[in-house]
Amino acid sequence: MRRPVALRLQAALGTLALAAAAGVVLTMPEAAAAAGGATGYATQNGGTTGGAGGQTVRATTGTAIHQALCGRASSSTPITIEVEGTINHGNTSKVSGDSCNTAADKIELKQISNVTIVGVGSGAVFDQLGIHIRESSNIVIQNVTVRNVKKSGSPTSNGGDAIGMESDVRNVWVDHSTLEASGGESEGYDGLFDMKANTQYVTLSYSVLRNSGRGGLIGSSESDRSNGYVTFHHNLYENIDSRAPLLRGGTAHMYNNHYVSLNKSGINSRAGAKAKVDNNYFEDSKDVLGTFYTDEAGSWQVSGNIFDNVTWSEPGGDNNPAGPDPQSNTTVSIPYSYSLDDASCVPSVVSATAGANKGLKVSNGSCTPQSPDPTDPTDPDPTDPTDPDPTDPPSGTNLSIGAGADGSSKASGTSYGNVRDGDLSTYWSPAGTTGSVSVKWSSAKTVAKINIREAAGSGGTIGAYRVVNHDTGAVLASGSGAGVIAFSPVSLEKITFEITGASGTPKVAEFETYAG
Repeated sequence: MRRPVALRLQAALGTLALAAAAGVVLTMPEAAAAAGGATGYATQNGGTTGGAGGQTVRATTGTAIHQALCGRASSSTPITIEVEGTINHGNTSKVSGDSCNTAADKIELKQISNVTIVGVGSGAVFDQLGIHIRESSNIVIQNVTVRNVKKSGSPTSNGGDAIGMESDVRNVWVDHSTLEASGGESEGYDGLFDMKANTQYVTLSYSVLRNSGRGGLIGSSESDRSNGYVTFHHNLYENIDSRAPLLRGGTAHMYNNHYVSLNKSGINSRAGAKAKVDNNYFEDSKDVLGTFYTDEAGSWQVSGNIFDNVTWSEPGGDNNPAGPDPQSNTTVSIPYSYSLDDASCVPSVVSATAGANKGLKVSNGSCTPQSPDPTDPTDPDPTDPTDPDPTDPPSGTNLSIGAGADGSSKASGTSYGNVRDGDLSTYWSPAGTTGSVSVKWSSAKTVAKINIREAAGSGGTIGAYRVVNHDTGAVLASGSGAGVIAFSPVSLEKITFEITGASGTPKVAEFETYAG
């Protein structure tokens, strides 16, 4: 039976004050996202869209992921990075640039915003390599597997966290992912999904967390209470010792999750935290809800949960289990709308939807898995309406003739000026497989179309590209392949063609520009 829950929007003054103190501009909460978009608390504080509206690039190594981040016009230029293959220490290196701050031993999303990382094709596996989000906002991670990230032993990465967030992080949505370890702290592992040092507005949905000593935490210590507004829904926690999650301060909403074999404790609400726990299925587990390992209590609001073969310890000292008959001891207002599956069908729904490579299936509250919306912007679809159309030849005056030119780099024996001389036998090449070349004028020109002509014998070498208004940094178009690229007319003094992916060394014979 579907149970839509209509709940009022909330703009608490305390949240506003906290956000203002962190330098965040807080907008009114938006309505619940459409199918395929972010859900839960990630819809608040302006929403979480990741790289929607930006270019899409493909990466098969960690270095390529970092290169994509570093190749943007700015640290906030939207980008979707489609990842396929195994990402590990051997193919992940530090890349430098003005729009990134990367590291060699992890996927580093630091001091950036507006990024989507999505697994495509045969899947994306981050093997012994964690994903680190720091001082960043509007991040989407979808359809990936992160496994066996260690904090001790060899190799180490990301403090042992599969996905870790810290230091003024805002608006992160992790969806349809698999996070797993092969043991606990004594085997070198830490948490699967950790948030600390002022991390807020996060949703973990349709994901699997398994075989770890620690599922994850919100707050690194009893004094680290600036984190929160986190939603966990339709996830599978399986063979986890504790921290499913550990919540220190802040507010979290857990609904329609399936918890199996929580060996020591589960949802640990402490240090003034509030947990809203709706229609979950707890199975073959111990102490699945309460305050554990501290005398600084947290609280919970419970409804509709099923406890199947759950054992409870005796209360006392630093141990305050919610069971054997869990009752609410607080109320929690949720600022977004959501639909609850009956707890009885949660195991089957979660089994069909949660984890990487499950087809991004979701539930609408009817206990029946649904295919994703085909218009979902996070669906792997490299087609872009601004892709070059070779059947649309340019007309009018080529504004590049007689203009100036420069770029980011050039290979030996080539020249920037070769792209605006009208001679197809000369060309510019970057000093590698990626780079940028620009056409510029002493006074503004209106440009609505460009034509990138590759030199003879090099056709098809250019892969992913962006066309950028160099005056403002705005991305005018993105796609893949050379040819004609059209966009809305814009007045500018300099226009840049950035090559962010290629199958070899590109050779641009002409960078033609047209007013229409």
